Amino acid sequence: AALGPGRRRQGGTQQEIEPRRGLNIMDTPLQPALDNEPGRETRTVELIDIQRIMHDIPHRYPFLLLDRVVDVVLNTSAVGVKNVSVNEGFFAGHFPNHPVMPGVLIIESMAQTAAVLVVETLGPDAAGKVVYFMSIEGAKFRRPVVPGDQLRIHVTKERNRGNVWKFNAVARVDGASVAEATYAAMIMDRAPSP
Repeated sequence: AALGPGRRRQGGTQQEIEPRRGLNIMDTPLQPALDNEPGRETRTVELIDIQRIMHDIPHRYPFLLLDRVVDVVLNTSAVGVKNVSVNEGFFAGHFPNHPVMPGVLIIESMAQTAAVLVVETLGPDAAGKVVYFMSIEGAKFRRPVVPGDQLRIHVTKERNRGNVWKFNAVARVDGASVAEATYAAMIMDRAPSP
């Protein structure tokens, strides 16, 4: 059965999640750290809304490229959702009279989905940290993403060692692959405010 907003599934039960308002990245995320070891319960989050995304990662408009994250399996995978609107600022110049979402922004939406997965997985240990790209490999673009498309970014963790995480991602529109990449990111302390 589908869970409503503000709910998450833990094992076979539903739990209420307190609404998040006015929080920033320095606040403590809801999830505790976990390892998907054999015999250990896998924890999932059905829906992470825009408020919680903004809590988890420091990105803001116009560079926040996710509307929600769904089907999260902590420490394993997540699906980011971006509703592509003709009102996006980048369409004014890319390209006039033929709007196409830039491939680098599709890659960035993959990274933001992975960042949310990392922060939710690490829980309190992620407070005050940010996720930086280290490498991008095998990036391929299959077809243009245009206004009206819903980009679904399927991100799977390949591995992590210490503060370095590696992911594989496939972006899809209507079930068809539009882009893919493998990339690594490093979890770092956030620079202090001046």
